[in-house]
Amino acid sequence: MTDFDQRELRNALGRFATGITIITTLGQDGKAEGLTANSFSAVSLEPPLVLWCLLKDSPSLAVFENCSYFAINILRSNQRDLSHQFATPAADKFGAVEWSEGLGGVPLLPGCLAQFECRHETHHEGGDHLIFIGRIENFRYADGQPLLYNAGRYGVAAEHPDNFGDTAEASAFDDLMML
Repeated sequence: MTDFDQRELRNALGRFATGITIITTLGQDGKAEGLTANSFSAVSLEPPLVLWCLLKDSPSLAVFENCSYFAINILRSNQRDLSHQFATPAADKFGAVEWSEGLGGVPLLPGCLAQFECRHETHHEGGDHLIFIGRIENFRYADGQPLLYNAGRYGVAAEHPDNFGDTAEASAFDDLMML
């Protein structure tokens, strides 16, 4: 056990900007399940593996532990409301959300920046979370801006002026971004 203040540790970890995903699956009863997560990462290209993490006391834990397939829906910058909807406890998070069926019937959300349909490969204990490993069996993506999360707030990406070789604008951009 460490002597870290958990709130302060969360604050420090939250300084790593991440994309926002909605992980979806079907329960054994055929009910669509989903949750917002920013703990997503590529693991391997060969075989094609990704991971995401879920708190052990999550109400959705048993559904994801026992699913055969899940989908990772990476959100666009204009999907903040969808992120909030799936992050808020509710009996039916899908409510008025239209979706299509992916592999194993998993819900695929419309308008996402990228989607990965994964076979549930395995899951592992990881402290107060379970780490889910999925084998990508299908994917799609489109151009656009991702929805980001940093320091407890939503954000959007901005292309850095250095990409265009404009050092004067880059300096001003850096000053602006440090506010």
